Amino acid sequence: MSEETLVETPPPVRQWPAIDLTGTDFDPVLAELMREGPVTRIRLPNGEGWAWLVTRHDDVRMVANDPRFGREAVIGSPVTRLAPHFIPDRGAVGFLDPPDHTRLRRAVAAAFTAKGVERVRDKARGILDELVDELLEAGPPADLTAAVLSPFPIAVICELMGVPVADRHEMHSWTQLILSSAHGKEVSERAKRDMSAYFADLIGLRSNSAAEDVTSLLGAAVGRGEVTLEEAVGLAVLLQIGGEAVTNNSGQMFYLLLSRPELAERLCREPELRPRAIDELLRYIPHRNAVGLSRIALQDVEIKGVRIRAGDAVYVSYLAANRDPEVFPDPETIDFSRSPNPHLAFGFGPHYCPGGQLARLESELLVDALLDRVPGLRPAVPPDEVPFKKGALIRGPEALPVTW
Repeated sequence: MSEETLVETPPPVRQWPAIDLTGTDFDPVLAELMREGPVTRIRLPNGEGWAWLVTRHDDVRMVANDPRFGREAVIGSPVTRLAPHFIPDRGAVGFLDPPDHTRLRRAVAAAFTAKGVERVRDKARGILDELVDELLEAGPPADLTAAVLSPFPIAVICELMGVPVADRHEMHSWTQLILSSAHGKEVSERAKRDMSAYFADLIGLRSNSAAEDVTSLLGAAVGRGEVTLEEAVGLAVLLQIGGEAVTNNSGQMFYLLLSRPELAERLCREPELRPRAIDELLRYIPHRNAVGLSRIALQDVEIKGVRIRAGDAVYVSYLAANRDPEVFPDPETIDFSRSPNPHLAFGFGPHYCPGGQLARLESELLVDALLDRVPGLRPAVPPDEVPFKKGALIRGPEALPVTW
């Protein structure tokens, strides 16, 4: 791109408040930013200054995969951010760049390959069958979140991580406090410290284990000197928290399917559509509030005629990328026949969500179990009366009242 085509006057800085949105409503602030241009500037409720926001599918993929944008440089920088407690820890995998990031993820890669995820399929299906049995035995009405959508992913991620059954309730409580900005920074940070201390002990106990769960793999890697205990703990915390995000994603997924009964009815009639439908729902669901973690430009970079200076903070919006009309025709429509569907629900590049295959597996099992075993499943209240979480970084219903 020539110097003459560069936009020398930067776009205005837009305030982006932390809005508690209900249902699957798309963030109106993000929608406005998308209309304003492919590259805009934002100020979030916490931190300092402003940051660039990139919203087009191709630009989001580029920034997420380009070594000219780094995560480590965010550490120690008061970057504008969504939550007051989203202050990065040194050595945390979310703020590492290759090759350290690659080295750390390699330690647990075996658990998240297709083979590793398949290892927990039968166990996950058994857990889910028991939960649905209990749901049916108790009878309607019920809170689908409390009965199935919350305990299922908690049990599955704990199974994959190697967290004993007796500790799972406490693990869930810590995760909810970490993922919420409603309780304040100190409460969230205390929960994070408690979870970190727990995993430090568990990983230490697993240093000689030959098991295939995540804490055993991390313990073995620490024992071989491939990763430090601090790095292993940071990765374990991130994976545990990410595993519970399925609760909110599946909550939104079933909120959509049940509040638009024609969607659920079609999947009952045409079960062969379900894998493709799940991908489309993952594309469509606004699974988080605002944006996640920022990057720092390590050198000057041009994006769509806008010069990003070295040292500038940059955010990408996967939600916006998933609604890019140049990639997804009629993006506001849920189209179960959409193909191809290169959505970015699990991110892109080196920081692509390692649990993406696991989340897909859980979604497939949930759709099969609930649509096939609970015929007539429908909302027990009007859609606008379903309570959604307040102050949550990951969006989802607080409860999903259903009947059948």
